Amino acid sequence: MAEHGVDVSALPQEVREQLAELDLELSEGDITQKGYEKKRAKVLAPYLVQTQTLAPPPAYDAQSPGPSSAPAPEPGPSNSSSSSSCHRRTRRSHRSGGTRDERYRSDIHTEAVQAALAKHKEEKMALPMPTKRRSTYVQSPIDNCTPPDSSSSSDDEAVSSESAGPQQSSDTWINSSLHGSSTSSSASSTLSHGESRPTQAPQPQPQSQQAPPPPAPSAQPPHSHSQPSALAEAFAQTRIDPGGGVGPPDVPSQAQARGSRVDLPANAVVRGMSRGQSRSSMMETADGVPVSSRVSTKIQQLLNTLKRPKRPPLSEFFMDDQEEIVEVPQVDPNTPRPEGRQIIPVKGEPLGVVSNWPPALQAALARWGATQGKSPALTALDITGKPLYTLTYGKLWSRSVKLAYTLLNKLGTKNEQILKPGDRVALVYPNSDPGMFWVAFYGCLLAEVIPVPIEVPLSRKDAGSSQVGFLLGSCGVGLALTSEICLKGLPKIPTGEILQFKGWPRLKWVVTDSKYLTKPSKDWQPHIPTANTDTAYIEYKASKEGTVMGVAVSKVALLTHCQALTQACNYCEGETLVNVLDFKKDMGLWHGVLTSVMNRIHTISVPYAVMKACPLSWVQRVHIHKARVALVKCRDLHWAMMANRDQRETSLASLRMLIVADGANPWSVSSCDAFLNVFQAHGLKPEVICPCATSPEAMTVAIRRPGVPGAPLPARAILSMTGLSHGVIRVNTEDKNSALTVQDVGHVMPGALMCIVKPDGPPMLCKTDEIGEIVVNSRAGGNMYYGLPGVTKNTFEVIPVNASGAPIGEIPFVRSGLLGFVGPGSLIFVVGKNEGLLMVSGRRHNADDLVATALAVEPVKTVYRGRIAVFSVTVFYDERIVIVAEQRPDASEEDSFQWMSRVLQAIDSIHQVGLYCLALVPANTLPKTPLGGIHISDTKQLFLEGALHPCNILMCPHTCVTNMPKPRQKQPVGVGPASIMVGNLVAGKRIAQAAGRDLGLIEDQDLIRKHQFLTEALQWRAQTDPDHTLYVLLNAKGVAVCTATCVQLHKRAEKIAAALMERSGINIGENVVLLYPPGIDLIAAFYGCLYAGCIPVTVRPPHPQNLSATLPTVRMIIDVSKAACILTTQVLMKILRSKEAAASVNIKTWPIIIDTDDLPRKRPPTIYKPPNAEMIAYLDFSVSTTGMLTGVKISHVAVSALCRSIKLQCELYSSRQIAICLDPYCGLGFVLWCLASVYSGHQSILIPPLELESSLTLWLGTLSQYRIRDTFCSYSVMELCTKGLGGQTELLKARGVNLACVRSCVVIAEERPRLALTHSFSKLFKDLGLSMRAVSTAFGSRVNLAICLQGTTGPDSSTVYVDMKSLRHDRVRLVERGAPQSLPLMESGTILPGVRVIIVNPETRGPLGDSHLGEIWVNSPHNATGYYTIYGEENLQADHFNTKLSFGDPQTLWARTGYLGFVKRTELTDSSGDRHDALFVVGSLDETLELRGLRYHPIDIETSVSRAHRSIGESAVFTWTNLLVVVAELCGSEQDALDLVPLVTNVVLEEHHLIVGVVVIVDPGVIPINSRGEKQRMHLRDSFLADQLDPIYVAYNM
Repeated sequence: MAEHGVDVSALPQEVREQLAELDLELSEGDITQKGYEKKRAKVLAPYLVQTQTLAPPPAYDAQSPGPSSAPAPEPGPSNSSSSSSCHRRTRRSHRSGGTRDERYRSDIHTEAVQAALAKHKEEKMALPMPTKRRSTYVQSPIDNCTPPDSSSSSDDEAVSSESAGPQQSSDTWINSSLHGSSTSSSASSTLSHGESRPTQAPQPQPQSQQAPPPPAPSAQPPHSHSQPSALAEAFAQTRIDPGGGVGPPDVPSQAQARGSRVDLPANAVVRGMSRGQSRSSMMETADGVPVSSRVSTKIQQLLNTLKRPKRPPLSEFFMDDQEEIVEVPQVDPNTPRPEGRQIIPVKGEPLGVVSNWPPALQAALARWGATQGKSPALTALDITGKPLYTLTYGKLWSRSVKLAYTLLNKLGTKNEQILKPGDRVALVYPNSDPGMFWVAFYGCLLAEVIPVPIEVPLSRKDAGSSQVGFLLGSCGVGLALTSEICLKGLPKIPTGEILQFKGWPRLKWVVTDSKYLTKPSKDWQPHIPTANTDTAYIEYKASKEGTVMGVAVSKVALLTHCQALTQACNYCEGETLVNVLDFKKDMGLWHGVLTSVMNRIHTISVPYAVMKACPLSWVQRVHIHKARVALVKCRDLHWAMMANRDQRETSLASLRMLIVADGANPWSVSSCDAFLNVFQAHGLKPEVICPCATSPEAMTVAIRRPGVPGAPLPARAILSMTGLSHGVIRVNTEDKNSALTVQDVGHVMPGALMCIVKPDGPPMLCKTDEIGEIVVNSRAGGNMYYGLPGVTKNTFEVIPVNASGAPIGEIPFVRSGLLGFVGPGSLIFVVGKNEGLLMVSGRRHNADDLVATALAVEPVKTVYRGRIAVFSVTVFYDERIVIVAEQRPDASEEDSFQWMSRVLQAIDSIHQVGLYCLALVPANTLPKTPLGGIHISDTKQLFLEGALHPCNILMCPHTCVTNMPKPRQKQPVGVGPASIMVGNLVAGKRIAQAAGRDLGLIEDQDLIRKHQFLTEALQWRAQTDPDHTLYVLLNAKGVAVCTATCVQLHKRAEKIAAALMERSGINIGENVVLLYPPGIDLIAAFYGCLYAGCIPVTVRPPHPQNLSATLPTVRMIIDVSKAACILTTQVLMKILRSKEAAASVNIKTWPIIIDTDDLPRKRPPTIYKPPNAEMIAYLDFSVSTTGMLTGVKISHVAVSALCRSIKLQCELYSSRQIAICLDPYCGLGFVLWCLASVYSGHQSILIPPLELESSLTLWLGTLSQYRIRDTFCSYSVMELCTKGLGGQTELLKARGVNLACVRSCVVIAEERPRLALTHSFSKLFKDLGLSMRAVSTAFGSRVNLAICLQGTTGPDSSTVYVDMKSLRHDRVRLVERGAPQSLPLMESGTILPGVRVIIVNPETRGPLGDSHLGEIWVNSPHNATGYYTIYGEENLQADHFNTKLSFGDPQTLWARTGYLGFVKRTELTDSSGDRHDALFVVGSLDETLELRGLRYHPIDIETSVSRAHRSIGESAVFTWTNLLVVVAELCGSEQDALDLVPLVTNVVLEEHHLIVGVVVIVDPGVIPINSRGEKQRMHLRDSFLADQLDPIYVAYNM
């Protein structure tokens, strides 16, 4: 063939051997590609000049009749591969032992693939390469990669899609097909860099100038950044405008309306992340200048890829009332449909009656044993291919009789008979020992016990081992026969007993070597009845799902099958047959063990181990023994052809039949042709090649009879792949790239009747041009799946029906599992198997065809030994195709990714089907079948469990998931709000509103009247009850390090007020920042500010170890609040002025800093009293999860009302003690920590949450020690205890921790209650006496810090289940617990006294009915007064704090919380005796993701993601320009990282109907979480876009 202009076949023998040697080295990875090319060029150099002019390859000839009979030296090949006649020569020069599985090879196919890829090259395909941390890619070391000898790495499965590979030399075969194919090699080599560059400029352009064509991934290291594209720039601007930060582009419009909060720098309150100095892409610097956004090039590239139009259009969908997705199948008018008439059953020739046919197979053996004792029956070969022993018919007979006698009489003690006729016995013999197997099989037949041959188990972890156990169980096997050597090799437990294999029944092992058998007494003769319908033997068969079943073959079927084979193959007595197949089942058993004995044939059995060492051994055996028949698979033809070195002396002229057992495979044609091409010179006649089709159930379905010399060979069928996928036969004329060439498998067997029926649904007869399942009626076939009557009926008792549904007769047919059609002249054609069938969107694809296409894509650098598995998984109402291949140890990342993207294109082009997932795993890691093939069902199982551990993965859900529902179009609200309300009332629905009880005048009204201000309350307490302890602060050891009585707190506040008043520049009404760790200093400073008339602003101090991340937030709050002064401790003051601080912020511009540690004991001249209660008491600043920094103003009247409301709800008074484990900087945490005790007089035990990290038991220990009844904590604290102490409850109990005293434990949060967490906390600590009713939640928001709080009064909080699909449509549909897609929601606590809530449609601002989803609006005396903003945008405040309903009750002023929720009236009663209205919070409007017109709450998607795999810890989702990005923290080892990608994609598609755009796998602790335990998704997003996450792996889903 023309390789670099050299015709290799014309080279001298030794040069060709050198080249073959080189190819072998390259394929085994002993030499690099570069070294290989260098050496090869050197070898070829002398021959280059002479052979420059080579004729072009012959044109493709669709109807070539096959090799001509003219004695031409190089006969033209038949139509499967005319284009490659000149390639054939090169193949001879190659030794076997390389990388690829050549039998899948079809030159036409290769040419088609190249053409397809060339076409794609023009469509600028630039897929972003996944980003991977180096350590993730841990390949197995090279020595693990040569397969252990036990797996003879070849495949002899009936399941041909188990594409294991015979070791083939790499044969530079792809080049050969390139040069001779229509695509020029230069085209393919440019393509081999994966991305097509713009056509006009072949060299890659520098990335910096051009934004639009995305840079080729290979041209850029994983983390490099090119200039951001215009699109990215545009996005960088959107969030910044002079009027304050607007929401990011894909936060719903709601967020934009709520703008005017300051955007936080990317380094807000972030846990455990050091961020360096760079701030995020989406923020302003302090002076308001946008920072350039460095959006990762990869994502830009992905967007460009996805912007291309997808070929398959989306189907039409509509939504029904249940919001279920219902597809409206739009029938494509161009779909090919069958047009022929209904098929007529095809009849085989009658089975001739021959007078001397035996009445049973055993009788034949008895006859030959007696009359032809010296005649050879079986010759076995040793590992080198030399004959090891020959078993004569006499020996076979006598040993079988001995074994039969032993089995029936000598297994138990004297009297008992262990085996009875009809019992099932397992036969466990290795492939290298046919003699022992023959004796065992015939011994069983003579003893009338039923043999069940199985593979030798190698280890407890064998692929499919438990399924073999299922087979043995269903057949009721209790005894196993084996040889002594085999028994020694079986895995044992230390005591020497044989290991109990997974899923196997207990077996008794019997050794059948001659020396252990007993000679029968003279009068004992085996009973040989005439063949009847009793079971003779059971052959195992694995189904598509991996279950192994036993096909029972009756004695009469066994005999009839042998007779039919004898007639069809024209077997004669005394012939010689070479068998390369597995003698335990299928053709190897039927021809090589059964029919051969019936006809006294001499069988030469060639085991796999020999084929591995010497692929030509079977050809040599044919030559030496002048064999008449050989039984092989395509793979053996291929190996022999590759290994053939022009050995003049081998002759195949004696063969009259070369039976190709897998002649029904798509690649058998080219194997047969190629073999004939090489060996015709050795006497092989074209007409002896006999492909056949078989299945375990129907046994031999069809076989080509040996032809008459010189007669023309049967024609080929060249079929259109598109037609095949629709199940119809269309001859392919125009587009030869998507054609499949198939050869016939001959005629129906003698005495059989065959039909073609539809493969699914009732067995309706097909039309003549339709592909269906072949069903056979014959006495020679299996009769049932042993022990499985249910499955048997559907397979073995099928009665075909005609178009009107009427049965065509009485006789039952057997389903063969083969798909095919009847061609001209009643020839049978098979195009695939049921188990390799992938049904995608109503079209059928054959796994074998896909494997063949994948193998035609230059896998030499990538795929290890051609090992590729194809299967489908069901995701989102359709099957999705997954391809898994083993990757060569030396394959580079680039090559692999390259190969994957080209396979995608090739399969898309040739099969018109999208791949869902393509994965490469390290060499030798896929589960193997006994003969070294890939165990498909186990591989699929590992894929679905996330245990495949790929080293490369590519998911393409965007291209292949085409059945997504239509995006929802929001309907304009045409109906006026008033009519909606009237409609609700007419329907009897109440308006969804709820209120806490009245904040009526209570017992201490004097106190309230006297002291509207907290400062007055503190002074009053200091006078009336000076020594009452208000606060106790605990350290990590649980020791009270600081306490404050009423008078101590008052005096400390006075000292601070005096210091503030003395300082010039601090006026009444100015803001003062309090920067303290959680403790009593903070409380004193707060009251000090109030005494001085200043407005306190509490701020979390920066983290000394992480200043760069935490200090900018402090700086920002100080700047935004325009603070005149900072009150802090000495330590923090030093930090603020340190060099480290100077690196993050400008420390020269801090306001006045006052250190309050050692203030002089002074009293202020006066204590300030505000002129009215509407004045601001303090500012509450907090960072929302969307990264917005918001400050709200809280007035004195709101403070008193809130304290009073909490006092009522929780029944707080002076003698009570509560424990608080919360951060005291904002929201309800601050109120409980600093304000409530002073108002109500109860004692607060303060536990700083940070102390829990060093002492987990601190909080629970305190509750027990102080016998606390009421405690308040955050979700972070609860999670710490659940994760850290969950397993130590016994230990805590032993230490005397008892939580029976706790009456209420309230989680303070501004989010949907985390039901799973509170539930597991209650469950875990139930053993310590914690009541299941104690744990409840509170709910607050920016506009009102405390809306709900489960106090001591009021009913228990209730839980409801809502349908997640309806929530996406902004509706609430209540469902039963456990309903699919149900989401449990817990009530957010009882509404506080004085609070009213109403549920409002955020668009129309009209009230909604009961159980409707809308925004929660709140009215209460403790609402915040407004946002504290730099710009003072009054309209925004009016919108959020003083809003009126558009109708209904237009007088009341409401505040908008920004949270979605609903109110539901429950059956419970509240304290006033009315029915209780429960408020359910669903989530923040700002956080929701609007995708496909639906509203998603990130937490729901995250919950699904965290469930997808045991190694996923925390996860977070966000969107970026319509792409959904999922970030998952990996808790397991890094080799699990890539397993998560398909599982995350599956679960989000399955449960949320969304396609994930990017999956990012990161280390634990990377997802930033704020002090309240909420995920900071916007910071995560900014860090991701700025490439600061250092991910383990980033997968870009296509």
